[in-house]
Amino acid sequence: MPITPDQQAEIDAQRSATSQTLRATSPGAEAHLYKAHGLLDHGFVRLIDYMGDDGAIVQAARVSYGRGTKAVQNDAGLIRYLMRHWHSTPFEMCEAKFHVKLPVFVARQWIRHRTANVNEYSARYSILDREFYIPAPEHLAAQSVVNNQGRGATLQGEEAARVLDMLKADANRAYDHYEEMLSQDGQQGLARELARMNLPANVYTQWYWKVDLHNLFHFLRLRADAHAQYEIRVYAQKMCEIVADWVPAAYAAFEDYRLGGANLSGKAIDCVRRMLKGEQVTQETSGMSAGEWREFQGVLG
Repeated sequence: MPITPDQQAEIDAQRSATSQTLRATSPGAEAHLYKAHGLLDHGFVRLIDYMGDDGAIVQAARVSYGRGTKAVQNDAGLIRYLMRHWHSTPFEMCEAKFHVKLPVFVARQWIRHRTANVNEYSARYSILDREFYIPAPEHLAAQSVVNNQGRGATLQGEEAARVLDMLKADANRAYDHYEEMLSQDGQQGLARELARMNLPANVYTQWYWKVDLHNLFHFLRLRADAHAQYEIRVYAQKMCEIVADWVPAAYAAFEDYRLGGANLSGKAIDCVRRMLKGEQVTQETSGMSAGEWREFQGVLG
């Protein structure tokens, strides 16, 4: 269970307290504030604070470009223009702060996105809870035979049951030893900063993660992609829903040009032009490598 009754009571109290403000607000973001969206078996993501909305992006762009924006007839059109032409600075005027509870191995992937501010739960100061990510049976998969960092077919039968048993037993054994090492009952007890090193990578941690919209879009483009690992992808997908409600015009442009779009090389564009003229283009005549050609074919469908 991602949220305890006490935690839910705290969230309800936060959502019941309101205050007046002169700053721009987003009704979509306000609807998400403080709410915990449960993910995996014990994780969640929730929007804690935000700054700006679609209007802030437009305002920043018009300060920058002045009369040059008059050719764009409306705010949504201007936002699409900015996204289409990779004008990222106006999107940096919006920021969001998330509270995320996630397995440590997911956190290690997440932290590779270095353009954010992070404050993580301290296992030097506090004791971690006995909470571990154990995959649901349908997400327990074999190694892919075509991708060294991907999954293959779902494990079945006795093998699946044995793996799940090992994951649960190993996690609980490690936590038992963690508690024993920390205990001061008849012994000095090992320091928390040392005892934590015995815990497995599927133990849960928490952090606050603050990021501007431009870099958040970059994170979502990579981590909401179908090729991303499932355990981080579910967080990105939920955050996509939150962002779509917060800045609907910006998210619509992002969805069209980034999530649903594709980048084509000069060679790929040349191939498209040749195909439109009726030429039968093959990998051998395209000038592309076999890998590039496969990706190009994937874009064309």
